[in-house]
Amino acid sequence: MKAIVFHNYGSPDALKCEEVERPTAGDNEVLIKVRAAALNPYDWHFMRGTPYLLRMMAGLRRPKVTRLGFDVAGQVEAVGGKVTQFKPGDPVFGGCAGARAGAFAEYACTSESALAMKPHNVTFEQAAAVPMGALTALQGLRDKGHIKSGQKVLVNGAAGGVGSLAVQIAKSFGTDVTGVCSTRNVHLVRSIGADQVIDYTQQDFTKSGHRYELILDAVGNRPLSAMRRILSSNGVLVMAGGQAGRWMIGPVVRTIQASVLSRFGSQKLVGLLARSSKEDLTIIHDLMATGKVTPVIDRRYKLNEVPEAIRYLEEGHARGKVVISLEDSDKS
Repeated sequence: MKAIVFHNYGSPDALKCEEVERPTAGDNEVLIKVRAAALNPYDWHFMRGTPYLLRMMAGLRRPKVTRLGFDVAGQVEAVGGKVTQFKPGDPVFGGCAGARAGAFAEYACTSESALAMKPHNVTFEQAAAVPMGALTALQGLRDKGHIKSGQKVLVNGAAGGVGSLAVQIAKSFGTDVTGVCSTRNVHLVRSIGADQVIDYTQQDFTKSGHRYELILDAVGNRPLSAMRRILSSNGVLVMAGGQAGRWMIGPVVRTIQASVLSRFGSQKLVGLLARSSKEDLTIIHDLMATGKVTPVIDRRYKLNEVPEAIRYLEEGHARGKVVISLEDSDKS
């Protein structure tokens, strides 16, 4: 089968589309015929081996796992002996992580617990566009932010892969949502349900005078002092993204600052590391099935165009998700 492989850290030029052996499903695993996959910053961080602290897990000199791709959607090809929830032919979506990373391939293997059934009303491309971003948004809003109906919620980075899903998930909880984005994305953010949209090129949202009970920050481009200024007295700021840099010093300092500030006031500033969850994937399935969440897809690339797709993602201007479409992946 064809798969994207890299043997050394580096630029997208390190990625090669090669013939590799098709994986075999273990006892609790599912083999998927991939119909679509989607990119995340997660992918290019592992490709480049930055921030360098990441290499403590991924491999110091070269990657331990030579495959990329978390978000996946496709049809079940085979199941392990202990799998009970899926059978060959089932349309599924979910994530490939750790040693089983490798959604950028014709076939991928992952744990049964990392998958859910694909809703009938979304395409494989749309289903592939949600797992990591939606898990991040849902867990950030619900588990860290303790979102409640009627709250005023602000999403910074509302047109991105996490932010565009966060806007819709926040609306599903019955909140009043303000999205922050650039001029070219104002219409998009409004179209996915934001009640108010702030164009950050025209207005500094941290000086708007408005306060919010919950802020999900998918960008991390404003000082914590400025973010606290628009947070209500008992509000929660969830930090779901930011600039890492080579050594990851910035996010570490920001997290420490947030922890200290949270101890000396009623406002809560918390970081977020999304986790794989079958229960949450099922919730996301239901949100898509009922039309409450519709993934935003910016661009589509073929499997052999993954290097070009990652270059585009690294520019930081993608609207929603960048998807890798395999043959016939548009047929649901």
